[in-house]
Amino acid sequence: MTARPRGSDWRRDVAIGAIVLVVLASLPFVTNKGIVFVAGTLALHVVFGLSWNLMFGQTGLVSFGHASFFAIGGYAFAWTAKVAPGIHPLLLFAAVGAFGAFVAFLVGIIALRRSVGVYFAILTLALSQIVYLLLSYIPALGREDGFTGIRRPRLSLGFTTIDLASGENYYHFMLVMCALLVAGLWWVMHSRMGRVFKSLQQDAERAAFLGINVGAYRLSSFAIASGTTAIAGALYAPWLQLLTPEIAHWTFSARPILYTLLGGVQSFWGPAVGALIFAVLEYGTRTLHGLSEIVIGSILLLVVLAFPGGLLGGLSRLRKRMSRKPALVARPEIVR
Repeated sequence: MTARPRGSDWRRDVAIGAIVLVVLASLPFVTNKGIVFVAGTLALHVVFGLSWNLMFGQTGLVSFGHASFFAIGGYAFAWTAKVAPGIHPLLLFAAVGAFGAFVAFLVGIIALRRSVGVYFAILTLALSQIVYLLLSYIPALGREDGFTGIRRPRLSLGFTTIDLASGENYYHFMLVMCALLVAGLWWVMHSRMGRVFKSLQQDAERAAFLGINVGAYRLSSFAIASGTTAIAGALYAPWLQLLTPEIAHWTFSARPILYTLLGGVQSFWGPAVGALIFAVLEYGTRTLHGLSEIVIGSILLLVVLAFPGGLLGGLSRLRKRMSRKPALVARPEIVR
C-alpha cells in the first residue's frame, strides 16, 4: 500500500486549491460573462475528471460511460425541481448524489462480479448508450429537444436567503460546491480507503491474498465516483438552464479520460490540469468553424506524445532529472 501523504504534500495541495478558488471567484469582477461561463463550466469538468480518476488512477477501473451519471444527476435534479419545487436545493443535491451512487451500486454488482478491464469498460459504454436513448425518447424529459426552462433555486440558510437566479450568485455557489466535492475526493484518495484503492491498482491479486475484499472496494470507488459526478451534473443543469441527451453520449464520456491523459493519472491535480488545457484550447479555437476539432485534436495529440505520462508526470520526471544532474557531475573531494 502507498504511504500516507507528507505534510508538505498536504499543504501544497491546499495552497493550490485555495489559489485556484480565489482566482475563479474573482473572475466576475475583472472579466466578461463569457469567460465566467467558461470558468464555471471548467469547475464542473474538473470534478468530472477527478471523479473518473478516482476509479482509474486508484483502482484501475476504466469506465467508457461515466457521462451517464453526469446526465442522470442533471436530469434527476431538473425534473425533481420542476415537480417538487419546495425541496431545499442542498437536500436535492445530496439526494441526487445518493441516487447516482445507488445506480452505480446496482450496475456495479452486476458488472464487477464477472468482469473487469475491457469488459467493464464496454459494459459502462453500453450503460451510457442506454441512458442516452432513454433520455431521447422520454416525453417528460424533453426527448431529443432537451429539458428546457430549468430555474435556478433560492437558497435558504436560516439566517438569510440567497437568490441563485443571479448568474453571479449561482457561479459563486457552484464554486463552493465544487470545492467541497474536490476536497471530498482528495480526502478519499488520501485516506485509508484510498490507500486500499491504490493497492488494487498496483496488484489486485496480492491485495486479495492479504485479505482485502477486492470486489467491495472496487464497487465503492465506482459508487463514490458516480455519486460525485451526479452532483456535478445536478450543478450543471441550473448553470446551463438547458439539458440535452448529448451529455449522456459516449463522446462526452471521453472528456474525463482525455483530461486524465493530458494532465497525468498519477497526480491528484492531473485531470484538473487536463480540463484547463482542453477548456483553453476549446475557447481559443471557438471561431475556427470546421477547423476547431482538427486544431484541438492535433495539439492534444502532440501533448500526449510529448508527455506519455501526462503533463504533470512529464514535468515531475524533468524536475527529478535536473535535480540528479549536479550529483552526477560533482567530483568527490580528496581527503588528505
